Amino acid sequence: MNSELIATVRRFNRTVTQRVGALDDQYMSRDRPLAQARLLWEIGPDGAEVAALRARLGLDSGYLSRLLRTLEGDGLVSVGPADRVGGDGRVRVATLTAAGRSEWAELDERSDELARSILEPLSDRRRERLVAAMAEVERLLVGSMVVVEPCPPADPRARSSVRAYAREIAQRFDDGFDPALSKPVRDEELVPPAGVFLLATLNGEPVGCGAIKLHAGAPAEIKRVWVADGVRGLGVGRRLLDRLERYAAERGWTAVRLDTNRNLSEAIAMYRAAGYQEIEPYNDEPYAHHWFEKRLAPLT
Repeated sequence: MNSELIATVRRFNRTVTQRVGALDDQYMSRDRPLAQARLLWEIGPDGAEVAALRARLGLDSGYLSRLLRTLEGDGLVSVGPADRVGGDGRVRVATLTAAGRSEWAELDERSDELARSILEPLSDRRRERLVAAMAEVERLLVGSMVVVEPCPPADPRARSSVRAYAREIAQRFDDGFDPALSKPVRDEELVPPAGVFLLATLNGEPVGCGAIKLHAGAPAEIKRVWVADGVRGLGVGRRLLDRLERYAAERGWTAVRLDTNRNLSEAIAMYRAAGYQEIEPYNDEPYAHHWFEKRLAPLT
């Protein structure tokens, strides 16, 4: 990767961490560093499951436990089974104490003050430029935080993604979508060596999926490519597509195919931009209006 790009990212990181006070051992002039303050904020007035906090913040289990113990020792947080608040007793939940809620409100106010201190020295035009740039940086960083990895199609997260996919196309297709009428895709077709199911997650939550079937003596077939609204435009769909193509190419396949519906204009545009060419129908999928194929370059 270009060394100048890396140097720019490092310089940006240094500037931001200094400006927002991330290096201070008493973040925002409170009695705790940024990590503890951020965790307190994430727990929030409504509380949060410990597992969800770990996924959301990307923290090691041991480190998160130490942070929680510190906040408990300060009388700001209480950690216990969810059944104490009417939930599943097997799930651990962190909630704010009265002192914790007061500290949370103070952090909220000081966070606003910090934001104002960043914007105030700038002209109106420069404020708008900075905030617009921040929004773009945030979106791009979120995109880079999405993880794409193989997942068993029977996994609950995979199931929820496929259900979300089905709900969306049912709303977008002219005549709705009935899975019973569509060509079936069996779980065993989406596990190696027959194929693979890829799951895209953000902070542990499913935000996309895609699958490929490796047909013997025929092009591989891509199925169930879906991306959640919240991460569209961040390149997640293209990452899924690229990974599926690579999976097929690594196993000796020289072409991939897919079918799609005319109402999925964004998907059609993505396929064409990725080098797919429209072909004659290769199946009798009742919901398909377009069929595409792409030749895969051999991997060396």
